[in-house]
Amino acid sequence: MNIYKYRVYRSPNIGIFIRANDNYLFIPKGFAQSKAEKLEEFLGVKSVRVSVAHTRLLGPLMVVNNKGILLSRIAEDYEVESIKEATRMNVTRLNSKFTAIGNLIAVNDRTAIVSPLLKELSEDISNALDVNVVIMSIASYNQVGALITCTNNGAVIHPKASDEDINRVRDALKVDVEPATVNGGVPFVSSGIVANTKAIVVGSSTTGPEMVMLSRAFR
Repeated sequence: MNIYKYRVYRSPNIGIFIRANDNYLFIPKGFAQSKAEKLEEFLGVKSVRVSVAHTRLLGPLMVVNNKGILLSRIAEDYEVESIKEATRMNVTRLNSKFTAIGNLIAVNDRTAIVSPLLKELSEDISNALDVNVVIMSIASYNQVGALITCTNNGAVIHPKASDEDINRVRDALKVDVEPATVNGGVPFVSSGIVANTKAIVVGSSTTGPEMVMLSRAFR
């Protein structure tokens, strides 16, 4: 598994600004073409320039797997249609009072790990992403999307996750799960990782030992 260090808008928190699946890289409008091409090459994908709620904070406002895309309810109609047109994927707004849904859902093509805060929307999430849904918190946090980054090959989780939490996530996602940090000790792993089954891009402050752990986790 190839792993690369990167920074976006002079920030190592790349997961706040970009999302990816095995086919597409979702980047903010205005993103530099040269940087987009480099990320396309790293991840083996086609880039799509989008906005959600007129912002470039795609990580907290999008949930993506290879089957569907969930957007925050504050996404505009034209943004939904633009993403549909560019990807030909199922794109759905999640009608929740919680707008940062990317921080509340972690998903691969098998299962979505979903925060208890979204329990009542389990069926909507399942239908939109074509996955099973498991409701859980991790290490007393409800922000499971911020605490887990996963693909169809592997996953990493907040280092304070209990053995029970790790086993539940492993059983749900059907991949190995490793506790990890990014960017020199940040435990909210999704803030500093963009991954698919082809490669991993991590924040530029990620240390050598962290990169070894992440490479092992995602195989």
